[in-house]
Amino acid sequence: MGKTKFVDTQISKSITELISKQDHRTLMLWAIDCAEHVLPYFEGKCDNDDRPRKAIEAGRAWESGELAMSEARKAAFAAHAAARNANDQAAAFAARAAGHAAATAHVAGHAIHAATYAAKAANYAVEPAEAGANAVKERNWQFQHLLNLCDIH
Repeated sequence: MGKTKFVDTQISKSITELISKQDHRTLMLWAIDCAEHVLPYFEGKCDNDDRPRKAIEAGRAWESGELAMSEARKAAFAAHAAARNANDQAAAFAARAAGHAAATAHVAGHAIHAATYAAKAANYAVEPAEAGANAVKERNWQFQHLLNLCDIH
């Protein structure tokens, strides 16, 4: 693969405006789903490392009241450690998305970071000529998914 640069999309502003109006639970669900959406980029390269998946599971468990925030936070740190160990940018960004998703249990503001890292994972997962389009596709999915979650709650 050649050099790729991540350039965020215009829809990110709409996402930022919409998340500012959401409750903590909705943001957690969205962050988890954003991270899980790109998790295959990590698992395809680091199939023996389950720390990002465990972080996503911890976020879900926190959201359902089955796990303490401190335990979700520990899982977030573990996912970030997995990102540091990854030798692939898309895999590392997917792991960071999972880490920020779990960290949303601690601070709701981590949700936007989970989504941004997910978009970065999508950007770096493909050849440079396709990177921008793949990031746009991911951001559009994130925005639509957030709208759907807002309709549910």
